[in-house]
Amino acid sequence: MKNLIKTQLSDADWTRINDSIAQIETVLEGKTVALTEQERVKYGSINEQNKLLVNKVHDMRANQPNMSSPDIDWTEFESDYQTRGKLEAAAQRLASLVYRMQSTKILHDYDNYQDALDDYAHAQYKKGTGADGYAEKAAELKQFFNRSGSSVQNNPEP
Repeated sequence: MKNLIKTQLSDADWTRINDSIAQIETVLEGKTVALTEQERVKYGSINEQNKLLVNKVHDMRANQPNMSSPDIDWTEFESDYQTRGKLEAAAQRLASLVYRMQSTKILHDYDNYQDALDDYAHAQYKKGTGADGYAEKAAELKQFFNRSGSSVQNNPEP
């Protein structure tokens, strides 16, 4: 099966994509952080059970504010709660786009690889006919094929 993907993004599409990414980067500049690995371990990520606790406290605060701890800055709590929800939703949307872009790239990679195999086979054929230059081309491409007996998937000897 050749040419699994035929859709192409135009130069104008790429300009719009890159401009949009730049806009997102500009908006987030100075408003987001990149934790170190040590900080990620230290602060971790609250698990689903703990998210349920946070949601329950949020709901109880909304419904029974008089029973909420006076030691908590509830304005900050609400701001954190709203912001984390928006960040999660935006990150999920971006992750979906990244997944689709990576999947599309895989299909383009596959098409390129199949065409490269066909070109190598053509060079081998032309080398066999004695056509000028093809022996060198075939030899240059041959280095990319494993001959040790242990085959690498997606890199078969044609």
